[in-house]
Amino acid sequence: MQDIKKLLLENKAWAQSKAEINENYFSNMALEQNPKYLWIGCADSRVPESEITSSSPGEIFVHRNIANLVVHTDLNFLSVLSYAVNTLKVPHIIVCGHYNCGGVKAALSHQNFGLVNNWVRNIKDTYFKNKLEIETLGTEKDQVNKLVELNVVAQVRNLAHTSIVQEAWAKNQPLHVHGWVYDINTGKLNEHMTLHDGSGIDSAYKYEF
Repeated sequence: MQDIKKLLLENKAWAQSKAEINENYFSNMALEQNPKYLWIGCADSRVPESEITSSSPGEIFVHRNIANLVVHTDLNFLSVLSYAVNTLKVPHIIVCGHYNCGGVKAALSHQNFGLVNNWVRNIKDTYFKNKLEIETLGTEKDQVNKLVELNVVAQVRNLAHTSIVQEAWAKNQPLHVHGWVYDINTGKLNEHMTLHDGSGIDSAYKYEF
């Protein structure tokens, strides 16, 4: 219980410090949100999006899950994506993975993780498609980190395959989709992929609007 009480006390101190600097901080914040970014990140506690980008509350709309996946049957994710693109009109979507990701490790493992097996199956599919490339790498760490990068690229493409993103592009709505990887060892973000229209989408995934 002491840990929970500590969080509440820290919240009071934080709120007071913000109000002392700007007495209108919270009243202005409560009016509306107008974020420029949708962040699709990993649920890992070491990757707080606002902290690592030095962003303020209200700047980033957030969806997080194990291993930052874009799953086409996940209604939670699709609702977030739809609201971000169609209502908030964010110009940037960022898929951010991180090295040494536990979800990616689970996908490379043969261990039974119960319900998690069904979720990381999506990463196993990416592993299967790139198995030869990954297995040529010498160490398990290198294999995990390579799959982290490949997984981010796969999720960016999954975003481009959604009707939500494709419809926005069809309407010439400014929308860029980025794939980043966060290096926990250095604190730095690395960009691996950016899509800004539907030109790279295979015809099998294209919708007509």
